[in-house]
Amino acid sequence: MLPAQRALISVYDKRGLEDFARGLSEMGIEIVSTGGTRKAIEAAGIPVTPVSKITGHSELLGGRVKTLHPEIHAGILADRARANHLSELQDNGIEPIDLVVVNLYPFQETAASGAPFEQVIEMIDIGGPTMIRAAAKNFRGVTVIVDPGDYTQVQAALEDGERLVPEPLRRGLALKAFRHTQAYDAAIATWFEQQTSEAESLFPRHLHVDLAQEMRTRYGENPHQEAAVYRVRGGDGVFGGMEALQGKKLSWNNLLDADAARKLASHFEEPAVVIVKHNNPCGVGLGSDLASAYERALACDPLSAFGSVIALNRPATEALATAMASLFVEVIVAPDFDDAALALFAKKKRLRLIRCPLYAATGIELRAIDGGFLAQNPDGLPDDDTAWTCVTQRQPTDEERQALALVWEVSRGVKSNAIVVGHANRTLGIGAGQMSRVDACELAVRKAQDPLDGAAAASDAFFPFRDGLDVLAKAGVKAVIQPGGSKRDAEVIAAADEHDITMLMTGTRHFRH
Repeated sequence: MLPAQRALISVYDKRGLEDFARGLSEMGIEIVSTGGTRKAIEAAGIPVTPVSKITGHSELLGGRVKTLHPEIHAGILADRARANHLSELQDNGIEPIDLVVVNLYPFQETAASGAPFEQVIEMIDIGGPTMIRAAAKNFRGVTVIVDPGDYTQVQAALEDGERLVPEPLRRGLALKAFRHTQAYDAAIATWFEQQTSEAESLFPRHLHVDLAQEMRTRYGENPHQEAAVYRVRGGDGVFGGMEALQGKKLSWNNLLDADAARKLASHFEEPAVVIVKHNNPCGVGLGSDLASAYERALACDPLSAFGSVIALNRPATEALATAMASLFVEVIVAPDFDDAALALFAKKKRLRLIRCPLYAATGIELRAIDGGFLAQNPDGLPDDDTAWTCVTQRQPTDEERQALALVWEVSRGVKSNAIVVGHANRTLGIGAGQMSRVDACELAVRKAQDPLDGAAAASDAFFPFRDGLDVLAKAGVKAVIQPGGSKRDAEVIAAADEHDITMLMTGTRHFRH
């Protein structure tokens, strides 16, 4: 016959510890604990047995060795279904441990804080992962908890007097435990590699990415494809921690478009509205408020805006919601929505609303290819406009320079080859995803709803020939911004002078494939 139940508790994260330990004690479960956890339980007036009393040894090496002992690990690992295991425990005077509650030193947080090397090293937990893995391996006879969020369901399952929680819960908690130690070890390996002389500043030789499923979408890009959304564990979450406030389930394509729109909207300082269709902006507007910015963005391509995804860089207002009343929109992404805007948007039952912070370019971007991934740092930092040079006879006016700054910023959010035409506060025509640059110029001109006399144009990469510039000049464009770097730059500059166009070269390309 097995002795009374025992729980081993050793946690760094002490959220909910007192209530959970008290509940176990009131059920007659003996609590065994270590160090700071034991002190916290004792301070709450809850009976607790020190691990040192079980092992017969005090903590060693300043606390590095506490639970690494046969009395502990045999109690965890003994297979309750094997008579020889149970008799071996009995012969050695070892009592089984039924519940292991462990979470680990905050290694990731300490490493991310920039703490000194020796301090980070001390946050590499040894005994904790060992106990977690042992309990998870023996889940048929042991319940393991690594997340304080699971205390309530485990306590409720034990309150009926059974020795073990139901098997499906035990199995699920074991899987969660293995995932926990996997992520912990991966974080340590990544950090440790970064400390070696061979490590590169941004791209280590081995990249560990730990993903957890956030949601299932109805399907992928097409109805015959299954799809899901994953977040990076330990990070802020998809879109920095998004909340879906209303509307139908988000689709794969909704999320791709929302990502593109959010990133572009976050580039602007003044109120901005970005309208995206099929991963390309079809209108960008700036204004003193979102309502005026929206009207300017919509005017660029109202036909394509039908069924679009829209991103804002300010909280949505009642005035914006009123202005948008007649347009069918799939998704609106914003840092917040005021109550009046929410009330108006609620009338559109199919409209999805996403609340999330603005985009900040950090870390690395991954893109899947067959058998692997491409990795790069994001193209999210603002260009240094003091490095832009005017290469033509005519210098840009102040108004032209403002317009050039807008279309250049928008061009980085447009699929290559990209041409963007506009004024200082809105786009007028966008040519996206064309195989030749002259085609992109012709498309941008053709898409424009208004005359382009005096407009500015941006090209995300250099003009390989003068033909694209000739198309823009014929439409009335008087200012152009481009990276430069073509072997025919002199020919293109000469064409600009011939058309009395002012041209800036940035030295920076913004392809978006």
